[in-house]
Amino acid sequence: MKGVVLAGGSGSRLNPLTRVTNKHLLPIYNKPMVYYPIQTLVNAGIHEILLTTGGKNAGDFLRLLGNGRDFGLKHLNYTYQEGEGGIAEALSLAEDFVNGDSICVILGDNIIENNICQAVENFRRQKTGAKILLKEVTDAQRFGVAEIRGSHVVGIEEKPKHPKSNYAVIGIYVYDHTVFEKIRRLKPSGRGELEITDVNNFYIEEGALTYEVLEGWWTDAGTFDSLLRANTLVAETGANKMPRSGDLNVSARQEALR
Repeated sequence: MKGVVLAGGSGSRLNPLTRVTNKHLLPIYNKPMVYYPIQTLVNAGIHEILLTTGGKNAGDFLRLLGNGRDFGLKHLNYTYQEGEGGIAEALSLAEDFVNGDSICVILGDNIIENNICQAVENFRRQKTGAKILLKEVTDAQRFGVAEIRGSHVVGIEEKPKHPKSNYAVIGIYVYDHTVFEKIRRLKPSGRGELEITDVNNFYIEEGALTYEVLEGWWTDAGTFDSLLRANTLVAETGANKMPRSGDLNVSARQEALR
């Protein structure tokens, strides 16, 4: 399985902080924001990682991250999104990198307390289709919201005024290789973007989407309130700690032996 971190966008909701830097380079406690999603992938045993970015500060990611030595990686891949065509368009840039493999996608402003190891392992057993991670929230109208019937997701609605559940679709998705064919079928939404929610709904139509509820806390960091929350939570819990230099975690060692 390969990993993709989506770290593009203008970060307009964090203006003026983002006038001179990319949102994902802002600090969350003692590390840049983008460190956390990369570490989430590494903790799940995923070491082939592509970072998608855009805008005027793309070169800063290379200066900061290099080849991923801070994460125990031998190499880190990069690609550039021109314009702001949405999450699904940014993901489409990873097709050659993925090269028919399965893929774990994480938005660059998603920060979690624990890890996604079990979800990734469950998808490996699932082998095809898609898996999304959900979290129960009090402000579901800010997110894509899953409509759940029994053990199945029957639909996802983007930022609904009247949510059909309190389960937000957090920005972590696992897909098989058919995700890119689905992206090519998309039409721009009302805001002119290719929506990842529409991709997930294609999988739902095929009966090929599963879900898991994330344990521990989760927050995005795309607004001033959520940025403050992310800083506070990480400072208080020490979430998603970086490994010591040269020290692979258990999941990484297990993956290396496969």
